[in-house]
Amino acid sequence: MQRWLFFFCKMGKKSPVLCIGEEQPKNCFTELQVLKGHFDIVRFLVQIDDFRCASAGDDGLVLVWNVETGERLQELRGHSQQITAITTITCKNEVTLNTSLITASSDRSLSLWDPDTGNRVQTISDLHSSVKCLLVLERLCVWLSGGEELCVWNRDFQLQCQRPNHSDTGITALIELPKNYIAAAMDKKISKSTKYGKLCQHFILTVFVALDSCLFLLCSSDGLFASGSHMGELILWNATEWNLLAYEHILWEESQDYNQTEIRMGAPKPSEMSIQHLTTNGNLILAAVGSGLYVYSVQTRSVVAYRKVAHDSNVLHTMLLSDCELMSCSEDGSVRMWEIQDLPLPAEPASSGFFGMWSFGRSNKQSGPPSKKVIDIPNIRMLELTGDLIGHSGAVQMFVSFTEKGLVTCSADHLLILWKNGERQSRLRSLALFQKLEERGGL
Repeated sequence: MQRWLFFFCKMGKKSPVLCIGEEQPKNCFTELQVLKGHFDIVRFLVQIDDFRCASAGDDGLVLVWNVETGERLQELRGHSQQITAITTITCKNEVTLNTSLITASSDRSLSLWDPDTGNRVQTISDLHSSVKCLLVLERLCVWLSGGEELCVWNRDFQLQCQRPNHSDTGITALIELPKNYIAAAMDKKISKSTKYGKLCQHFILTVFVALDSCLFLLCSSDGLFASGSHMGELILWNATEWNLLAYEHILWEESQDYNQTEIRMGAPKPSEMSIQHLTTNGNLILAAVGSGLYVYSVQTRSVVAYRKVAHDSNVLHTMLLSDCELMSCSEDGSVRMWEIQDLPLPAEPASSGFFGMWSFGRSNKQSGPPSKKVIDIPNIRMLELTGDLIGHSGAVQMFVSFTEKGLVTCSADHLLILWKNGERQSRLRSLALFQKLEERGGL
């Protein structure tokens, strides 16, 4: 682990800025600003617009931040227990677009907030259960909440319809699909809904297929979507026909310890790895699998790159910056930048290939296309670490990128960190200084 040089400089009323140094030439985040305000685990970040984001977590607070200055703009108080889901909803009138926040809490309530004023505009309390996920359908002017039941609401927070899901764990994820379909992940099931009637007032839910504890759903393109599970299953689906297109069971081989007094027979035992998070840019799917990362090509239905051990503990959130760059954060408190490189893995011969670290096989629980082996997949590439952002002392739950303005991370240490491009910030400070000198007539 490289040594980090910490020094603080006073920036008006802003939090201290950490300057990392130049040991990582491909890491532009050489300054950071610590944002304080929460007093418990911060689990969620959501982007409001080009310069604002909202944070929420176990303290029941929702805080609105300016990502350019690090200023705390609003403090939204009203929930008595932890926030379980948060999303934005945009209301369009003849002149402007107004973005509001919808929050769900363990206190069995839903709230609509105005991030400009901090006011709670609407609230729904005394729900039958906590809401675990939210989905806004802007074009249909409705939004959905998932938990022990699926509810459809209009923009005025009026219930349009509801349907129990008959699942032990409840609905854990919702995504919008083409042709007015909704996919819902519910403990070993994916359910689909189709709308009919005016303003999406009625939904029919039908159980489509059983999975092993489906965790995440994401739309990879207009005609495809992907699901991931606790059992390491990554499945690519046709979003219109609802048939299975590709199946990968992500395993890794446990190492065996041999000694002189004991001889162990057989191959290393494969272990199932939980998929904690999925993200996509339409071309690639990035899966957080245990403490590792796995990149899958939607077009070729093949493995592009992988890293069995990307962090010291489980990866919690990922993001594809491009087709060759990605980021991940972990329970170990780090945020790491990776680059997909066209270099062979140094310690693996071509004959062992991908199975030296991972193996893929078909589960006996359901039938489908056979898994592709690495022998059939040319040009397996490697993930090279290009940046290590160390600043949090607790598990980093997630992050949001504001491109050139910076990166915001949240953590179990109750803090947010605003990571910034050091060169850009230096130029902005120099420009501001020259402008002040001009206003004062020079030195």
